[in-house]
Amino acid sequence: MEAIYKMRFDCGRMGSLKGIFVADTEEMKKLIGTEIYFGEVLGKHSEIEGPLDEADIELVTNEADVVEIFKKYELQSGYNPFDYIREEEDN
Repeated sequence: MEAIYKMRFDCGRMGSLKGIFVADTEEMKKLIGTEIYFGEVLGKHSEIEGPLDEADIELVTNEADVVEIFKKYELQSGYNPFDYIREEEDN
């Protein structure tokens, strides 16, 4: 089932990254604890990365009608952690 989630990834004194997006509830559960790499999104040499904690994610709603409207009108905004999953490096 799909749901609308908010993300707030705390980056210490540099600020935070925010986003609101639709994701599958099972995939969201799997993403918790995964290493996320945003790169230099907060300026040169910022290198924002770290594990996605449960506290970083908030379920907004899983009501199907609301999710469909959100998707229909493309209301997603900000950062979606699924776009920044750190890929395993081959040795």
